[in-house]
Amino acid sequence: MADATALFVLMEHAAGYALFEVVQFEEISSLLEDNATVSDLSRFGRAVKFKSFQPFESALEALENVNAVSEHAMTDTLRGFLEMNLPKIKKRKEGKAPAFSLGVIDAGLATAIGDGLPGLSCRSDDTVREIVRGCRLHLSRFVSGLDEAASKQAQLGLGHSYSRSKVKFNPARSDNMIIQSIALLDQMDKDLNTFAMRVREWYSWHFPELKDLVKDNYMFARCAAFVQDKASLCAHAPAGEDTEEGGDTEPKEDKLPGLIEIIGDEDTAKAVVNAARTSMGMDCSSVDMVNIVNFTQRMVKLAEFRKQLAEYLQEKMSVVAPNLSALIGDTVAARLISKAGSLTNLAKAPASTVQILGAEKALFRALKTKGNTPKYGLIYHSTFIGRAEAKNKGRISRYLANKCSIATRIDSFADEPSSAYGEKLREQVEERLKFYETGAAPRKNIDVMEGVAKSIKAAQGDDDDMSVDGEEVKVSKSDKKKKKKRKRDSDDEDESAEAPAAKASDDDEEMKTPKKKKKKDKKDKSSKKKAKKEEAVAEDAASPVEEKVKSEKKSDKKKKKKKKSKAE
Repeated sequence: MADATALFVLMEHAAGYALFEVVQFEEISSLLEDNATVSDLSRFGRAVKFKSFQPFESALEALENVNAVSEHAMTDTLRGFLEMNLPKIKKRKEGKAPAFSLGVIDAGLATAIGDGLPGLSCRSDDTVREIVRGCRLHLSRFVSGLDEAASKQAQLGLGHSYSRSKVKFNPARSDNMIIQSIALLDQMDKDLNTFAMRVREWYSWHFPELKDLVKDNYMFARCAAFVQDKASLCAHAPAGEDTEEGGDTEPKEDKLPGLIEIIGDEDTAKAVVNAARTSMGMDCSSVDMVNIVNFTQRMVKLAEFRKQLAEYLQEKMSVVAPNLSALIGDTVAARLISKAGSLTNLAKAPASTVQILGAEKALFRALKTKGNTPKYGLIYHSTFIGRAEAKNKGRISRYLANKCSIATRIDSFADEPSSAYGEKLREQVEERLKFYETGAAPRKNIDVMEGVAKSIKAAQGDDDDMSVDGEEVKVSKSDKKKKKKRKRDSDDEDESAEAPAAKASDDDEEMKTPKKKKKKDKKDKSSKKKAKKEEAVAEDAASPVEEKVKSEKKSDKKKKKKKKSKAE
C-alpha cells in the first residue's frame, strides 16, 4: 500500500451506505499489525476520513438493497451513491495504475461493482476488512444523528425482514414438513418390517400356530400383546371339555370377544383359541413374557403412529400440492418433492428430469457403459405405468412426467390451491392408457384445461370473466369458427331485411363471382398439370424410338468403316 493510489472504502449498514477515504496509509499499516488499536478513535480517525452517508428512505428499500448485496448484485441506489461521491472514473492506459480503488468487504459484490462501473478498480482483502471493522465500530461518531440505539433498531428490523424474505415461511404451505414426513414414513416402514419379523420369531417359540392363522404383521402383534401367555386362553374352560378338530363346540373363554375385535373374524378367533389348547410351543417364564409383551406393545404403538403420520402427510399434501397428489398419489408425490429438494425446485425441473428422478444411479451407469438409459424413476410406483404394456411403458412414463410437471407448476405458483386440475390431468392419463389399448382418441389438452378454468370460475361466481390469474383463456379454433359463422348469418339476415331484392341478388352474384373465379383457376391448374404429364409420357414413349434410330446409325457407320478397311 506504500505506492498505492487513493483508496475509498464502502460500508453497507442497515441504515444506509457509507463511504470512507483512507488518508494515511502508514497509519493503516500499523493498525493491521496491532488489531487492538482499531478501537482507538483518535488514531483511526486520523487514518480514515468520513466521506459520505446515504440513508435508506424506507424499510422496503433497505430490504431490497440487502437482498441484492447478499446475491452479489449492485442496485440503482448503490450505483447512484458511488457515482455521486467517488471521483470521476477515467479510462486508464495499459500498464498504468488506476487513480483510485474502492474497497468492498464482499468479493462477489466487488466484482459486480467493477462490472457495473467500467474502469473502477475494486479490491477485497484483509486490509479492507480491517478498515470496515473500524468504520462499523465508530459509525455513530462519524454520522451525526445515527446513535447506537437507532443503529441497533435498524439492524433488528432489517434482520427480521431479511429472514422472512429468505425463509418465506408459510405455515400452511411449507414443503419442509412434507420432506421430513416422507423420510420418517419410509424409515418407519423399514423399522416396522424388521420389528414384525422379530415379534413373529420371538413369540412363535411360545405359540407357533398363531403365525399361520394370522398373516398380517400388525394384527399378529396386537394378538400377541393381547393373548400374552397362551394358557390364559383356556384358563376358564370346563374340565374335560375339548374342542374336536372341525367340531361345532364354541369356546367359553373370556378373551374370545377381544380376539374377535382384533382379528375381525369370529371363525379365525375360535381357531386361535382351539390352537392354543393343542399348541406345541414351549412355556415361557414370566420375565421372558414381560419382555415379549413390552416389545409387541411398543411395535403396536409404532404402527399406530405410522398410520397417524400417513394421515398427516395426506392432509399436508392436499394443502401444499393438491394437483400433484391427485394425479399420482400422496406418497409418490411426496417422494418427488423430497428428491427434488422442494416444490419450487420440482416445478422448475423439466419433464424429462421428473421422468427419471430417483433413477440417477441407473442413468449414470447407462451413460458410462453407453447402454440404454432408464425410462422412469420414482413415478414407476404410480398405478399408471404398471398397468401399461411393456412396449408402452416408456410412452406412458413420458406422458405422465409431462402431466406431473404441469401439476407441480400449478401447485407451486397458484395463489389458491385446488385439486381440479390434478383430477382432470389424471383423467387424461387414463384416456391415454385407453388410447394405447383400444385406439380411442383422447381429448385435447387445451380443451380440458379450458373446461377446468371455466368450472373454477363458475365456482367462484365469475361466469362472465373467463380469465385465469389475469390472463384471458384462449378460445379453441372450433369455437372461433362457430362464432364467425353466426356473425355472417346474422349479417346476411340484417342486409336482406333492409336492402331490396335487386340489391340482394346483386350482392349474391358478387359473392358468387370470386368462388367461380377460384373454381376456374383450379381447373386451369389441373389442366396444366395434365398437359405436363402427357408431355412427359410422350417424351418417355419417344425416347426408346430415338435410341433405336441412333443405334441403327452407329451400326451403319461401323459397317462402312469395315468395308473401307477391307478394300484397302
